[in-house]
Amino acid sequence: MKNEQLLKKAEEAKNLSYSPYSKFRVGAALLDEKGNIHLGTNIENSSYSLTLCAERTAVFEAYLKGARKFRAIAITSDSEKIITPCGACRQVLMEMCGPELEVIMFDKHGNTQVEKLKSLLPLSFDESFL
Repeated sequence: MKNEQLLKKAEEAKNLSYSPYSKFRVGAALLDEKGNIHLGTNIENSSYSLTLCAERTAVFEAYLKGARKFRAIAITSDSEKIITPCGACRQVLMEMCGPELEVIMFDKHGNTQVEKLKSLLPLSFDESFL
């Protein structure tokens, strides 16, 4: 799957964003090992701590459908700058998708930066600490 195809799906998800407070729309497209794409978007709440990010929405939707192995996630927004997953999303992605997940980050013009998740979250917290 090409990055452009994942970007298109992430853009579709971004257009479904519920972000009346921040006005910062984010879309994510998570590619599983079977080639299925799981979409996520940010969904805000007036009690800000209850807001759910696009990346976590995509992961949880994928798990709900039985997917457990993933190749890549694309993330986009309306920002002039390339956006990265927040810390909470990095932790969820690490546990549920693994350190080798390819994270494809876009700005609103389609400029891209690609990193392995392990480079975005070194020294992550995992089950060995429990």
